Amino acid sequence: MQVEFREYNPFDLWIWLEFATVPSPMEKDYIEELFNSWFYLGKLGGFDAENLQVQETGVDISYMDYDDRETDSTLMALMHNQGDFDYQGTWGRCWFDLGTSDAIALDVLINALKQLSKEYVHIERLIIGGENEDWPIKSSQESLFYESQDNNGRVNYLR
Repeated sequence: MQVEFREYNPFDLWIWLEFATVPSPMEKDYIEELFNSWFYLGKLGGFDAENLQVQETGVDISYMDYDDRETDSTLMALMHNQGDFDYQGTWGRCWFDLGTSDAIALDVLINALKQLSKEYVHIERLIIGGENEDWPIKSSQESLFYESQDNNGRVNYLR
């Protein structure tokens, strides 16, 4: 599976998959379950790179002291929103607002997709960000928020 990065905006991110063949309903289920699981972990703050106490301890974690106060002192790293998965021929795509989640989220997704591609659904290419010229994005889907200015010239983001 080839991994490519295009223009990256974590608050308005399209993730594209190119499959070897048109995915079957079962293959679509595998893909969607992986993305849904990844998003739920992100929505619950699972991709907080400031709190990787177990990883930073090293190989021997037997009887490790886990510091709950350190967890409470880090900034929240939460994903905000996920769109529906769409398919067109050998392509699939899904929109995300990754919010304040850290880049480790993308590493976890890439690792999971690589393994899924080896065992269940052959994925030719994963593209993170940007657009595909042959499958345009409707601007109304790009963001669930819009800008508005109040009488004092301040910009407000509304749903």
